[in-house]
Amino acid sequence: MPPVVSSVNPAQGPVSGGTTVVITGTGLTGATAVRFGSVNAASYTVTSSTRITAVTPAGSAGPVPVTVISPSGTSNTTVTFTYTAPPPTVTGLSPSSGSTSGGTVVTVTGTSLSGATRVRFGSADASSFSVVSATRITAVSPPGSPGSVPVTVTTPAGTSAEAPESYFFYSPVPALTAISPSAGPAAGNSTVTLTGSNLLNVTDVRFGAQAASFTVVSSTEIIATPPPGSGQVAVTVTAPGGTGNPLTYAYVGAPALTGISPSSGPAAGITVVTLTGTGLATATDVEVNGVPVAFTVFSDTQLTAVVPAGAAGDAAVRVRTVGGTSGAVLFHRRAAPEI
Repeated sequence: MPPVVSSVNPAQGPVSGGTTVVITGTGLTGATAVRFGSVNAASYTVTSSTRITAVTPAGSAGPVPVTVISPSGTSNTTVTFTYTAPPPTVTGLSPSSGSTSGGTVVTVTGTSLSGATRVRFGSADASSFSVVSATRITAVSPPGSPGSVPVTVTTPAGTSAEAPESYFFYSPVPALTAISPSAGPAAGNSTVTLTGSNLLNVTDVRFGAQAASFTVVSSTEIIATPPPGSGQVAVTVTAPGGTGNPLTYAYVGAPALTGISPSSGPAAGITVVTLTGTGLATATDVEVNGVPVAFTVFSDTQLTAVVPAGAAGDAAVRVRTVGGTSGAVLFHRRAAPEI
């Protein structure tokens, strides 16, 4: 008579195999093979006519019949061993942060991800997901509130556990409220302070289409160095949460002086002069022989300044603006007439 299998203990084990099981039944002496489904046991030992110890081979998730083959035939196929897949694990996210409005395409890496039926960001289902392989899923983040949430994957074998590497950070959109100064030289390389909110995770600062070097000071302040440029440009900051509102920054050319009137005055007294030229609107200083003097800006082409008393002779007058320093025009201080 062929052998009979009546039980297997334990009756389940991982798909990786390696489970030692005890098969009980009758007529087991002289067994020439033990099979789990269509695959031979990794090894087996016939202990008696009613007992065999076997080690399971690797298999696919689900039940398979356990059979014993001997010269007298093959046993019944009614006793099964169930291969269990391990629950999924999430070991990494790329990127690990995104906008609170959702829509970030995230690569989820881990193990045992095949057959995933659900991907969640915190308590919200992913907007969509695609299983690429047993170790990779591509998911689209749903909208969320600022902060971190665990990303979990569910398969028929269970749901992945929360782990530090499984957290996704919802980053709010940064907002700019001020830029100081709001203008600078066309050559760039000045220092600009940007203030606003949600600036801590900013990854990019741009003046127009050009990237600027920058340092994040706090969640409300960034120090940036504008690149060279011209005209008015939009200044934007970008964080994982998105790109914030723009502010305007003006590139200013260096000033030029073309005239001074009057061009002379008494050395012993003050003279109010009118300076004409271009690029004078953002004047920050007027200097006479390097000494700052009082001035008033009337337009981009005209300002007045006070030339103080000084030694007789020519004095160099220059204007400094956010765009640079002008060349000099000469004011002649006249000596008092001799009597």
